[in-house]
Amino acid sequence: MPIFEYRCAACGERFEVLLSHAGEPPGRCRRCGGTDVARQLSVFAVTKPAGDSPGPCGSADCACRRSQQLESGHR
Repeated sequence: MPIFEYRCAACGERFEVLLSHAGEPPGRCRRCGGTDVARQLSVFAVTKPAGDSPGPCGSADCACRRSQQLESGHR
């Protein structure tokens, strides 16, 4: 069963609901009990295969640092 994401119009709470299909009603907001909820675009993680791609920003191998190293002649 897929997980769908919703946002409550009354309080702004974002929540996920496990539904058997997209047409099934999501129910009530878990924070305020409101029924005016809108389905949101789901955010999902995408992983890259290991290799020459830079690491996440802030890591020792992030794209920002890699470009600085290349400009200064270091690799």
